[in-house]
Amino acid sequence: MRNIWTLLLMVIAALGGLYLGWISGRNSASAGASASAPQSSYQLFDNGSQGKLNDVLNLISNAYVDPVDKDSLEEIAIPQLLKQLDPHSVYIPRSDVERVSGELKSDFGGIGVMFNIKDDTVMVVSVIAGGPSSAIGVLPGDKIIAVNGNNFAGKEAGVTNQKVLDNLRGEIGTMVKITVLRGDNAKLDFDIVRGEIPLYSVVSTYQIAPHVGYIKIDRFAEKTYNEMISSIGKLKAQGCDKLIVDLRSNSGGFLNVVMAMCNEFLKADEMIVYTEGSHHDRQVSKANGTGTCQDMGIVVLIDEFSASASEIFAGAIQDNDRGTVVGRRSFGKGLVQTEFQLSDGSNLRLTISRYHTPSGRCIQRPYDNGDEEYYDDINERLRDGELFDAERIKADTANVYYTLKKHRKVYGGGGIVPDIFVPYDSAHASRYLYTLRSKRLIYDYALAYADAHRAELTGLDLNQLANKLIATPFIDQIHDYAAKRGVAKPSTFDKSEARIIENEVRAYIARSFSDANDGLYMILNIMDPAVDEALAVFGEKPFYK
Repeated sequence: MRNIWTLLLMVIAALGGLYLGWISGRNSASAGASASAPQSSYQLFDNGSQGKLNDVLNLISNAYVDPVDKDSLEEIAIPQLLKQLDPHSVYIPRSDVERVSGELKSDFGGIGVMFNIKDDTVMVVSVIAGGPSSAIGVLPGDKIIAVNGNNFAGKEAGVTNQKVLDNLRGEIGTMVKITVLRGDNAKLDFDIVRGEIPLYSVVSTYQIAPHVGYIKIDRFAEKTYNEMISSIGKLKAQGCDKLIVDLRSNSGGFLNVVMAMCNEFLKADEMIVYTEGSHHDRQVSKANGTGTCQDMGIVVLIDEFSASASEIFAGAIQDNDRGTVVGRRSFGKGLVQTEFQLSDGSNLRLTISRYHTPSGRCIQRPYDNGDEEYYDDINERLRDGELFDAERIKADTANVYYTLKKHRKVYGGGGIVPDIFVPYDSAHASRYLYTLRSKRLIYDYALAYADAHRAELTGLDLNQLANKLIATPFIDQIHDYAAKRGVAKPSTFDKSEARIIENEVRAYIARSFSDANDGLYMILNIMDPAVDEALAVFGEKPFYK
């Protein structure tokens, strides 16, 4: 059975990646870059024979001994056909098109709350400022016990994350009625008109040190460029002239978006990326000199789950000797897909080209031995010790390239190798910590603490909140909380584990009292060695340590 590393990779492969858009014209020009993503202008079928595959399907449909559903055969055959190509060409059935196409959109219709399910009850963790729920008085800590008159609490309700989304999301302008329990016994009814709720891909922005801003980007979606520009403007207003861009676990997104973002940091005529394929002429994208961050110091954080568009960004910064890349070797996806709509409304996301970083390298990992070995690569890095030791990185010495200004060696064929390696912290792999996380005990304790101390912590600004939480010990309470739920403290307990556990508790509490995820990352980054390395590059010390 594949372990958690492989499962996460499958999510990256299914949901992430770099692609150009729909054949019907969803491709948009690259804002601020001198070359745009190429428009799809492919003919789906030639005018002659449709080939043996169609002949076989017709023969089975018309001559086979038993009745056969031709459509069902096609649904089985197409994914198997694509498996012979590469790991990132995928078939999207008509039933999944709307869900998949929404993954990189930036808005949806909803009520504007973040929630968690605790003890079979939906708890509002935070309320999105300016959203429908905020406007009519829904508060963090409210427990949703009924939706449209139907019970929504207790085991009999069978509440799941998907059920909550199915009931609370919907068409903009439609109404949903909810009943919440506030405190111990106050029941309140709200009629909420669903509105447009932004799905932010820049999930955290804050000033981490006197002159340094931190931005966490979890995907390259339609509005990521605008979000980044807004975030940088906020940081510049606070006196930041250096920037940490955190792309760890960012699985990619739109090509034109990442090109526009790279353009902000590069000088005129510096290359961002080029793409080419057998049926796709070379398309070169260069910065046009209008970028607003050309003189801003930059460090890019990557890890083994940073893929595709994240690797384009990191590669452009590294190859142009523009900044420093910190972390662990990235995923290694250098293929570009575009989507074709098929006759029945299903879609085919097909690889049409490879992208190359400015030095000329394609960082796509080999996939000749099939999907299973391809997706087992991270497990192999773990087994070989690469995640803990830079000396064990298997650079492809047959694919040596050089950065454009300092002529440093870089390698193709296997992801972006960082300039500064940060090993995976083995303390995160302890059995006790794993159990606490897998049973959600750290998270649930943090929610319970936030609920019990809501009056005390509400109204504090982010710095006041951080100071108060950092000064509060939690480890003994966590041990007691876990023991009551069947997870005993081990006989040997490392102090580093205690620091990690307390830090995570504080981070989850902070998220309950801060906009977006700024409080969460402000606390998590206190114990993040990659962030420490980034700050060391700048010669800066963080506000909290």
